[in-house]
Amino acid sequence: MSRLLGGAVLKLLGWKIVGQFPAQEKLLIIVAPHTSNWDFIIAMAAKFYMGVRVRYLMKSEINIWPFRSILKWSGGVPVYRYEKTDILEQTADWLMGEDNVWLGLSPEGTRRKIEKWKTGFLRIAEQANVPIFVVGLDGANKQIVLDKLFSQNGPYEIQAKWLQDYTNEKFTGIKPQNQ
Repeated sequence: MSRLLGGAVLKLLGWKIVGQFPAQEKLLIIVAPHTSNWDFIIAMAAKFYMGVRVRYLMKSEINIWPFRSILKWSGGVPVYRYEKTDILEQTADWLMGEDNVWLGLSPEGTRRKIEKWKTGFLRIAEQANVPIFVVGLDGANKQIVLDKLFSQNGPYEIQAKWLQDYTNEKFTGIKPQNQ
């Protein structure tokens, strides 16, 4: 049922999926550019349509009734931002403790225009020893592009800058002014 719903949403909005996911048991999927509230809806529709189990981080504050069941069913993983351990450590520990898991996140962490990406996603990938897979949300062509596998292998700031430049040059966000 969720595949039909996801396909219907993509078709209704005029989006298509290009490429395929790599055969990896664990992945940290970065979805960029993140420029609009529509990004989440389109990404969820694609996830459901493809029938892949991609998890995503969510604020623990919204993990309450009546949303809890829907968020869990859709792949949400609560993040406790006020715990003594930091979010990066929580996420890396969670990834290491799971079998066959893909975690999707937005490296920008916001829909607003930012000068440079934070490096937390690279730290998570390195600590959990998982590859990064780049997915582009190309609003100009209405495509979800399953793009490339990337391994964290250098200074975080340099790698984050390279990935930010790469996705900004290759993909146009739904709201390009926020890119």
